Amino acid sequence: MMLSPDQAADSDHPSSAHSDPESLGGTDAKVLGSVSDLEPVEEAEGDGRGGSRAALYPHPQQLSREEKRRRRRATAKYRSAHATRERIRVEAFNLAFAELRKLLPTLPPDKKLSKIEILRLAICYISYLNHVLDV
Repeated sequence: MMLSPDQAADSDHPSSAHSDPESLGGTDAKVLGSVSDLEPVEEAEGDGRGGSRAALYPHPQQLSREEKRRRRRATAKYRSAHATRERIRVEAFNLAFAELRKLLPTLPPDKKLSKIEILRLAICYISYLNHVLDV
């Protein structure tokens, strides 16, 4: 049923309810706001998986600090740099163990020791040297 503009204004029919914020009255208009106050949500092209891209990738200002950190670390450049730093750290660690190993007396001298064996032998050797100095 189509109403003329004059009939729509006079009608008490529910479908003709006023939708402008001022007609809602007082505080309700301020609470509800208007549609123009909302930011537009961009929809992704349908990929068949459901959900919207806006829901999966919120605006950067809406991300938590942890989410921003997680996304930054997910980049290939960051992973590559991290792998390089880790490789350098492990090489320095292994070099320090090799130098410590050279200072420890073992029979045979070229015996291969694990890192934990090197640490335990170093503890024993230091204790022995302290005992020798105390006597």
